[in-house]
Amino acid sequence: MRTDRSGSRAVTARARRRDAARHLLHPDQLRDSAALARQPSLRNSALAGLQAAITSAIALPLFHLSPWSHLIGFASLGALVALFGRFAPARRRNRIVLLCGIWQVLAVLVMSGAAWMGAPVALQLLLLAVSCGVFLFVAVTGRFGAPGPLIFVFAAGASMSAGGLTGPEVVERVLATATVAALALLVCTVTEAFRHHPTPDHPLPAEPVRPLSHRLAAAARSSIAAGIAVFLGHVLGADHPAWAAMGALAVMQGAHLHITMNRALQRMAGTVVGSLLAWVLLVQDPSVWTLIAVLILLQVATEMVIGINYAFGQILVTPMALLMTHLAAPQGAGPALVPERVLDTLLGAGAGIVIAVLLSTMDDRRYLAELRKEAADT
Repeated sequence: MRTDRSGSRAVTARARRRDAARHLLHPDQLRDSAALARQPSLRNSALAGLQAAITSAIALPLFHLSPWSHLIGFASLGALVALFGRFAPARRRNRIVLLCGIWQVLAVLVMSGAAWMGAPVALQLLLLAVSCGVFLFVAVTGRFGAPGPLIFVFAAGASMSAGGLTGPEVVERVLATATVAALALLVCTVTEAFRHHPTPDHPLPAEPVRPLSHRLAAAARSSIAAGIAVFLGHVLGADHPAWAAMGALAVMQGAHLHITMNRALQRMAGTVVGSLLAWVLLVQDPSVWTLIAVLILLQVATEMVIGINYAFGQILVTPMALLMTHLAAPQGAGPALVPERVLDTLLGAGAGIVIAVLLSTMDDRRYLAELRKEAADT
């Protein structure tokens, strides 16, 4: 009993914030971030990507050929709701997709509405940072599963406008997003029979039920980290601060400090490689049809690899995000997006890991210290 108590006291003594930072910078952490995992269900992951791709393949060409071609970026945002609920029970999946469609539309409505009402850039950045915590809380509480709150934040960031908007423009954005989200729900409903459903013998990953206090604390930490990242990006002249917010939020989603650090390393590495791939394509000045075709392929491929290692997913998610941004505003985008994406990701991931350590609890740091002790003993 004395040994247990002395061991516990020793671990606690190594659970200071500076010790946590030292543990996270240990070479073992880099090796952990490069580890590969088995896909919980390759079939369901590939199907979710295929459902989003089918939705895009139907909606994006129609929008491009219509009088509302300028809304093609918001149409692509609606298609992303098909990615949610891939591991949910049969009767719950469509409800999750419906709820995610509603939240995606709300993200567009609230941020576009703020621009319409003349909110200055600083206020929009603050609203974006707060939305990171709100969407994290909503996604965890609703147990939406992957890809989590990042999709909603991406939609909110895409809806920011420094030049203001008119009322009809806000309505157009909302209707475009809602229409394609409804199409995504229809596609998911029609193809539901192809999805594996969890059973007692073959369970699939499920979002844990977290105490309310934990969810609120995680939401607050995420908003703080995102706020630091977006305002730093703004000071440095970034045109797409949502990317910095997403970088911070992606890191803060880790349930433990070592997972937080893994996601930071994986996101940074994957973003650098993915940005280079996007640059190679964008310098060719591709047509809209080429962009749509590449987006469809990337949506399927991303979901097939992201469960193996988050970095692999980021290699494909990064060009997808850059191409969607270019598709939405071709006159102000292009290869110049690439270095900003890398900078914003570094800012976001860096802010995320710093805030995670500074606002960590003793239990968080003790758990990390125990992991490092176990690794040293083996």
